[in-house]
Amino acid sequence: MKKLLLIIPVFFIVASVNAQKIDRSKPPKAGPAPVLSIKDPVEFKMDNGMTVIVVENHKFPKVSASLRIDAGPVFEGDKAGTLDLMGSMLSEGTKTMTKAQFDEAVDQMGAEVGLTAGGGSASALTRYFQKTFMLMAEALRNPAMEQASLDKLKSMALNALKGSDRSASAISGRVVKALSYGKHTAMGEFNTEQSLKSITLQDIKDAYEKYITPSRSYLTFIGDITPAQAKSLAEKAFGDWKGNTLVLPTIANVANPAQTEIDLVDVPSAVQSEITVTNLVNLPMSSPDFFPVLLANQILGGGSGRLYQNLREKHGFTYGSYSSIGPGRYQTTFSATAQVRNEKVDSAVVEILKEINRIRTEKVSDKELAETKALYSGNFALGLENPAVPATFASNILINGLDKDFYRNYLKKISEVTVDDIQRVAQKYFSHDNARIVVVGKESVVKPGLEKLGYPVKLYDKYADPVTAQPAASATVPTDVSAKDIIEKYLNAIGGADALKAVTSVYSTGTINIQGMDMDLEEKQMAPNLSYMAIVMNGQPIIEDVFDGKSGWKTQMGQKMDYAPEELKLKNEKKGLFDQLFYLNGDGYTVQVAGTEKVDGKDAYKLVVKSPSGHETTEWYDKETGFMLKSITTMEVGGQSVSQTSEYSNYTKVENIFIPYTIIMTVDTPMGEQEMKVQVKNVQVNKGVTKDDFK
Repeated sequence: MKKLLLIIPVFFIVASVNAQKIDRSKPPKAGPAPVLSIKDPVEFKMDNGMTVIVVENHKFPKVSASLRIDAGPVFEGDKAGTLDLMGSMLSEGTKTMTKAQFDEAVDQMGAEVGLTAGGGSASALTRYFQKTFMLMAEALRNPAMEQASLDKLKSMALNALKGSDRSASAISGRVVKALSYGKHTAMGEFNTEQSLKSITLQDIKDAYEKYITPSRSYLTFIGDITPAQAKSLAEKAFGDWKGNTLVLPTIANVANPAQTEIDLVDVPSAVQSEITVTNLVNLPMSSPDFFPVLLANQILGGGSGRLYQNLREKHGFTYGSYSSIGPGRYQTTFSATAQVRNEKVDSAVVEILKEINRIRTEKVSDKELAETKALYSGNFALGLENPAVPATFASNILINGLDKDFYRNYLKKISEVTVDDIQRVAQKYFSHDNARIVVVGKESVVKPGLEKLGYPVKLYDKYADPVTAQPAASATVPTDVSAKDIIEKYLNAIGGADALKAVTSVYSTGTINIQGMDMDLEEKQMAPNLSYMAIVMNGQPIIEDVFDGKSGWKTQMGQKMDYAPEELKLKNEKKGLFDQLFYLNGDGYTVQVAGTEKVDGKDAYKLVVKSPSGHETTEWYDKETGFMLKSITTMEVGGQSVSQTSEYSNYTKVENIFIPYTIIMTVDTPMGEQEMKVQVKNVQVNKGVTKDDFK
C-alpha cells in the first residue's frame, strides 16, 4: 500500500512536466509507417506454363479457385463480340453433359462455377470442392460448342445491344472509350448489330483454340486447402493440358486532343446528361507516381471529395460527382464524371474543370492530405482481413512486374507522399487544357450553353461517328409530304378513321418485363379518356393506375397516390382513344414535320406534336407502312423532369384495327433509367369493359 502511495505522486509530477512541454495546438508528428508483414502465398509453375498460387486459410470449410488467362487487349474488328460470346458458350454444357445437367450438378452441391473468355472460377464447401473444381476444368477444356447455343446467345446479345442504344449511360460508356482510344482499336472498339450477326460457330471455335490455353494463366486457390492438395488437384485437372502460346500484344499510345474539346452525343429522350471529362494516361503500378496519383484522385473525386462537395453539396447539380484513374500496363484513362439535368450541363462542366484546375494550380492542405492518407491506410489494412487479398497481391506482382515487397511497403509509400507530389502528379495526369469533355444528352437543350464555354463542340452519333451539323429544321423538312399526309397514312394503316371512331373500348392482357422479371399486365380503356392499368404478380395487383375521366390515382403495394398536376392535365385533354384522330381537326393540336430519321433501321418521318395545353411529344412514323414506330414525351412529375420513350412493333389485326403487340418503354428520370417491355397476348375491342372498372 505504501509503495502505491509513492508511485501515484511521481506519476502526476511526470505528467505535469510533460504537459508543460506539449504544444496541443499542433497535431503530433506521425511515426514511421509500418512495413507490413504479409505472408507470401505458395507459388509453383506447371510444365504447361500455368502459374499456381495457394493461400491457405483453414478457418472455414470452404475453398475457392480462379483461373485467369492473361491474353491482354484483343482487337476483334468486324467480329467484335466474338470473345464475349465464346465466354458465354463455355457455360452451355460440355461434350458429355448438357447445360441443364451441368447446372444441376453444380446446384446439388450448393457450389458456384463461373466461366468467361478470360478463364473460370469455382467455389464450394471443402467436401465438394474437388468435384466442383473438376466441373470447372471440364467446362473449360471440353465445351459443347453447339450452334443452337450460339443462336440463343446471339439473340440475347442483340436484344441487350438494342436496349443499350436507348440508355444515355450505356451510350456514354461506349462513346467515351471509342473517342479516347479510337473505335478501331482493342480498347476502343465495341459490339454492333452487324458484328454480332456476322459471328459464326467457327469464329467461336477459332477464338477458343487461340485464347483458352494454359499459356500466361494464373490459377489461384484460396481457403481450406494445402499446397500439396492444390498441386495434386491442379495436375489432375490441367497437367496434360496443352494450348496455344500467348504473346502479350504491343499497343501504340494514342494522343490526347491538342486542345480541350466538347464531344456531344444527342439522346433526345434524355432528361439528364452524362458528363465525362477524360484524358489518356500512362500509369504502370511500378511508376513512382502510383501512390501520389492514388491520393490526388481521392482528394479530387473519391467518395465525398472536392467534385462531390462542389457539384452536389454546393450547387445541387447532381446526386454525385466522382473521378477515377486506373493504373495498367497499357494506356488507361483519368475521368471525372457526373449525371446532371440538361439545363445545368454547361454550369456543371465549368465546375468540374474548375476543380481539376484547382488541384493542378493550388497545393492541397496538410490536413486534407493527412486525412486522405489515413483513409487509404485504413482501407488497405481492413482489406488484409480478406484471405483473397494476398492472392491478388501475388498475381498483381507477377503480372505487373512489381517488386516483391511492393505491398509490404504500401503504407510506407503512402506516408511518404507530400503536398508537392500531389500537385506534380495532378499537373501530369489530370488534363485541363487537352481533355475531352464528352456529353451525352438532349442536344437541343445542352448545346447552346456548351457553345458559350469557348471550346470547340463536335457532334457524334451514339456509335462515335462524326455527325455533320444539320441545317435549320425548316430546310430539312421533306417537301413531298405534309403532316396531314403522314397522319392520314397512319390512320389508314391501323384500320381507317371510320373503324377507329367505332371503337368505344379496348381490353388487353399480356406481360411486362421489368429488370428481367415477367409479370402479368392488364389494361382497359374506354372512350373518351377513361383508363385502367394493373401489373399483377401471383394474381394480386402490385401496381394500379386509374383515371375515371376527371381524376386519377396510382397504388403501389397498397399505397395510394393521386396524379401529379401535369399527369392530370394530360389525361383530361385527351379527346378519344386514338389521339391522331384529333390532330388535324381544329381541336387545338399543332403538328409539324421535323425531318426524317432512321428508327430501328427503318426510314421514318419525325413529327413534333403540341397538345392544346402546349405539351410536346415527338413521334416517328414508318415511311413505308405508315405505322408509328416511336414516341417521346416529357413531363414534370413531383418537380422532376421525366421522359418516356416508347417503341412500337409487331402490329397485329384485332377486329378491324391494328394494334402494336410489342412495346418497349424506357423511362428516364434524374434517378436513372428503367426499361420495360410489354408483350400483348390478347385484345378485345368493344367488349369486356364497363365504367365500373374505373372506380
